[in-house]
Amino acid sequence: MHIKGSVALVTGANRGIGRAFARALITHGASKVYAGVRDPDSVVDQSLVDDCLVPLRLDVTKSEEVAAAAAAAGDVTIVINNAGVGGVSTTLLEGGFEGARQAMEVNYFGTWAVSRAFAPILARNGGGALVNMLSLASWVGRPEFPGYAASKAAQWSLTEAFRQGLHAQGTLVVGVHAGFVDTDLSSWVDAPKISAATVAELTMDALAHDRLEVLADEATRRAKSALSEPPSLTPGR
Repeated sequence: MHIKGSVALVTGANRGIGRAFARALITHGASKVYAGVRDPDSVVDQSLVDDCLVPLRLDVTKSEEVAAAAAAAGDVTIVINNAGVGGVSTTLLEGGFEGARQAMEVNYFGTWAVSRAFAPILARNGGGALVNMLSLASWVGRPEFPGYAASKAAQWSLTEAFRQGLHAQGTLVVGVHAGFVDTDLSSWVDAPKISAATVAELTMDALAHDRLEVLADEATRRAKSALSEPPSLTPGR
């Protein structure tokens, strides 16, 4: 996949990993990056806005905004589904289910809605690439945030479905998995974290070399390798 000269859409692009994705795409030569955000005024990289970053109103849970974004961004060749929420108000034994439901709506159904809307655009523009920001939690259930982990497991399954479903149209589908990343989403966690810029750069490398998966840190690599092992009570396995 050629990044130089591409046109990309990044959801949740106003902060954290999404902002790092947008900056990395531009650094690697993308000609235009649509920053899909709920509030276009929240896109603060004004020097990039004046150049090739285009704020685009997009709440991934609103079908009318997804459709409007697809109509406005018909030149896209790379779609990065990054918008996500933690749903941490729902723990395994306490809290209402609202947080878990929101995590599923944004992380799973939101990714599905955007991918479905932009799949024909990618096909029309030569195939391109679809990138889904997943997690180590795609493979590891966590009692502290079971709703988030479940939404990421569902999103991982969805990513494989799109990989198979869009293969014939020549679309590269990439799943990006990482443990804790140093962003607002994980600010409450006291644990080792990697930088959003690292995740973005590894993803650019995967795109450039047509790789289907990014395992961004050692914890994620361990979790992936443990999938074939018997169930364990070891945290992080």
